[in-house]
Amino acid sequence: MNRIFVPTALTALLMGATTSLLLAQQTPTIDKRYADEIKKLADQPAVKTAFQTFIDLEPQTKQDLITLTETPSPPFKEQVRAKKFAVMIKEAGADSVWIDEVNNVLAKRKGRSGKKTVVVEAHLDTVFPEGTDVKVKQKGDTLYAPGVGDDTRGLAAVLAVVKGMEKAGIETEADVLFVGAVGEEGLGDLRGVKHLLRKDGGIKPDSYIAVDGDGISSITHRGLGSHRYRITFKGPGGHSYGSFGIVNPHSALGKAIYHFTTEADKATRQGVKTTYSVSVIGGGTSVNAIPYESWAEIDMRSESPEKLNEVDQLLQTAIQKALKEENAVKRQGPDLTVDVKKIGDRPSGRTEATAAIVQRAVAVSNYLNAEPQLEVASTNANTPIALGIPAVTIGSGGIGGGEHALNEWWLNDKGYLGMQRILLLLLAEAGLDKSTTASAKKK
Repeated sequence: MNRIFVPTALTALLMGATTSLLLAQQTPTIDKRYADEIKKLADQPAVKTAFQTFIDLEPQTKQDLITLTETPSPPFKEQVRAKKFAVMIKEAGADSVWIDEVNNVLAKRKGRSGKKTVVVEAHLDTVFPEGTDVKVKQKGDTLYAPGVGDDTRGLAAVLAVVKGMEKAGIETEADVLFVGAVGEEGLGDLRGVKHLLRKDGGIKPDSYIAVDGDGISSITHRGLGSHRYRITFKGPGGHSYGSFGIVNPHSALGKAIYHFTTEADKATRQGVKTTYSVSVIGGGTSVNAIPYESWAEIDMRSESPEKLNEVDQLLQTAIQKALKEENAVKRQGPDLTVDVKKIGDRPSGRTEATAAIVQRAVAVSNYLNAEPQLEVASTNANTPIALGIPAVTIGSGGIGGGEHALNEWWLNDKGYLGMQRILLLLLAEAGLDKSTTASAKKK
């Protein structure tokens, strides 16, 4: 998950008046009713019991994290970890657990009314290929292993929340669906959540809480969308001297890159931050051979769907212009062709900062004495956000680093606060069943 932090007020002052003006629109402000709501929830005896349970469970939560981290979950091959997580969350106290067609794990805790559904999700997959050594090593208080933080810690936190709710006898008004999702990373392209929320046959939650990253400050409420393409120009290929005059795919690709980057530069200098990158190129066989193909992989990103589509169209126009130009200068042989394949499509959008779920997330961070930070990022929350479902991504507690690297690490610095945060936001969204309060009073 790539996160972009909204600056603090102090940072803004140092950066100047322009940033301060921007900050005035983005600094989280909170309606007092949400602060009162969170405090009232936290004061409930059953919730206090759950909070203490999270602390008591720390050794087991650590072991759950190690167990899951050492269960490989490479891209597009998450089924082994999915089976393991399904067993663990059933034992934690879910009413029913199943694995869907794409290996998402779904665990339901029924609510009293069941009129609403709240999703709490962490992703199963890592970026590391099959065969990567995922054995956890501990140095001092720090755990090291590929994927130990992103997002295996999220899965362990979700398990702990279910255990805490069971131990404290917490029931909700709404149904709660805990999910371990596949395909969040890279070319997985959010496929697990896209399947979960698909138009035909998917679920229709009333709100969505993704658990990804660390700490208890971040609140991702803006989805950073992306379009990714693999562009392949194809020709007959031939000897650099004997076949001179045939179409050259490298020449066409060079023209396409030039036309695209020239126009994209103009289009992205104003408005919401929008980026583009010609990231990977390849093709050709020898210095004395005209290549038969030339390809490039291109990434573009924006939180604005309109801006993303604008840059996308500039790419399509540049490709066709380059194709026409290269075919126009050939002296012999067949025309050049081009294949345009979209290899990534992450939707963009935002849950407004004034929305109840964002306000509640801010209130929870404040309650736990953390400074809330509104962020834009590419996470599993992108999909529900784009569909108009109130959604945020929050961290799972503790401190981590080295995401997507072999030396990734996670440190349990008051990690239980992550579970407390998830529980409070979940209960604010799902509603605390009145019978829970009555039962707690009897005790």
